[in-house]
Amino acid sequence: MELTPKQQVVERIREAKNILVLTHQNPDGDALGSILALELFLESIGKKTLAVCNDVAPDVFSFLPNVSKIAQNFSGARDFIISLDTSEVKAEKIMYRTEGGKLNIIITPKNGQFVPQMVEFPEGTFNFDLIIVLDTPDLERTGTPFEKNPDVFYETPVINIDHHASNDNFGKINLVDLTSTSTAEILVSLMEALSPGKSPFTEDIATALLTGIITDTGSFQNANTTPKSLTVAAQLVAAGARREEIIRRIFKTRSLSTLRLWGRALVNLHADSGDGFVWTTLRKSDFLEVGASEAEASGVIDDLLKTVSGADFVMLLSERGTSVFGSLRSVKMSFDVAKIATIFNGGGHVLAAGFELKNTTLSESSKMIVQRVREQKKAMNGTIKTVV
Repeated sequence: MELTPKQQVVERIREAKNILVLTHQNPDGDALGSILALELFLESIGKKTLAVCNDVAPDVFSFLPNVSKIAQNFSGARDFIISLDTSEVKAEKIMYRTEGGKLNIIITPKNGQFVPQMVEFPEGTFNFDLIIVLDTPDLERTGTPFEKNPDVFYETPVINIDHHASNDNFGKINLVDLTSTSTAEILVSLMEALSPGKSPFTEDIATALLTGIITDTGSFQNANTTPKSLTVAAQLVAAGARREEIIRRIFKTRSLSTLRLWGRALVNLHADSGDGFVWTTLRKSDFLEVGASEAEASGVIDDLLKTVSGADFVMLLSERGTSVFGSLRSVKMSFDVAKIATIFNGGGHVLAAGFELKNTTLSESSKMIVQRVREQKKAMNGTIKTVV
């Protein structure tokens, strides 16, 4: 009988010794909670693990265990192998020393003489024997780690674990569960399968996983909340997850710079009347003038814009580096914002989606973006009249 994707993942992890774990750039709570929980768990079962994310975690998640230890990239260099044929001449001892910037390897023959013709340089392998990518629709969304090291991903088995419908099943094994609220929820049952007979959850692992579930369900307020997600959350709390700290740090603590940034977003607010949408913009100058980091923009759409009434969805357009990022959230739970994101080659799920336009600015692209969104909205649900 063919193994299920979950069973295949369990077997691969059990066989692996050195595992690279990645998530998407501009990480959210589910991405960070998942990668940190999985790294802690894998290390607890004797695996050597490296957690990598293209971008530094937002300050709001600084309470998560080991979050400051997540690397922004990794070395994709192969091992350099020197192969010596000892079928006829045996080696008695091997030494090495460095002299003048050179590494000298000294091999003393037991009998006979070694000659250059006995030496070969076979292609070495990479340092990792397994890659696990979390909460990411495609490899390009991991950013620099994939762009700088594509060969590692092509030559090392990749496990893809996600819950988004936009996932393109890029892994050798794809554990993509569209019924789960979050990638963290998927990891709960995976860790249990890897630890039969005992709980895999320490307080830190449970806290990281609960963070992923809470952020992706909006603290269980979103329509994607299911009986299963509530049951899993209760299980994690019972295992020691610090629920009060998660709620306080994510939903009840705001820096002065964040509040000022929200003010800029409100000043730039636009709306479409009737059966329409609400959107706002944040330029590079907005971040600089209020002293806010790019990560502080995340609360604008989830905590501020999403509270609007009378709209199907809300959109935030923000400048980051040389790109314009679009974030979309459904207000009416029946409206699929992922269909909007796809017109810009973005993705996500029904309630939350996003996209990125590279090498552009808001001045150059905002009118085009809003117009295309308006056209797509019209195709999906009738004509929109614009007001400001």
